[in-house]
Amino acid sequence: MRVMVLVKATQDNERGFTRSPESMEAMAAMGRFNDELRAAGVLLMAEGLTPSSAGKRVAFDGTDRAVVDGPFSATGELVAGFWLWEVQDMDEAVAWVKRCPNPMPGPSEIEIRPLYEFAETA
Repeated sequence: MRVMVLVKATQDNERGFTRSPESMEAMAAMGRFNDELRAAGVLLMAEGLTPSSAGKRVAFDGTDRAVVDGPFSATGELVAGFWLWEVQDMDEAVAWVKRCPNPMPGPSEIEIRPLYEFAETA
């Protein structure tokens, strides 16, 4: 099963990435974790996202479209980065996330969502 693992944004990372000894060590720890995922055949993709101030949203209402510039409020609902993993089941995904270094300074949250898998028909 494929899952998307979403690292939720915090107020800190919405301010943007700042190089410091602490942030560089956190990046190195995450790199080592990604290496473990890759070696286990779990990692399909991993990316970090820039702050929402660099983003845009397109709101749909029937045939109308409206573009909204970031930054976006409700920081806890935003995504700061993601992985795409291939795992046996949700229990395996949870086990991997529990091994993950804390992705943000202080409290943070990671969400795991299965992808829809539509069987191909002949």
